Amino acid sequence: QGPLVESGGGSVQAGGSLTLSCVVARDIYNRNCMGWFRQLPLPEKGREGVAVIDRDGNTDYAGSVKGRFTISRDNFQSTIYLQMDALKPDDPAVYYCAASRDSWLRNRLDQNEYASWGQGTQVTVTA
Repeated sequence: QGPLVESGGGSVQAGGSLTLSCVVARDIYNRNCMGWFRQLPLPEKGREGVAVIDRDGNTDYAGSVKGRFTISRDNFQSTIYLQMDALKPDDPAVYYCAASRDSWLRNRLDQNEYASWGQGTQVTVTA
């Protein structure tokens, strides 16, 4: 297994909920930021920043998920969570957990600020 291991993906009806988990290796868990990104079925778009959380618990969200998704962390378990509620047909993607570079970040939702990645977990939303 790698330093970040996601789980919890699956298929859910529109309007439903899923919770993603990411177990993070201890040596990178305290990086500046931990985040969830997603790769939509448009490879040229790159990975979209969904939600991030820093060491102090401060969070940022993409506008498209604000109010529906919640990122959290369990420092005892070195685990990052993404609670996804009110899932929409726009949300299906491969969701990735990532750890940022351990330095000042210009844009916390920018994939280029992140140095370590999980293998991804598929989320499907059915009508």
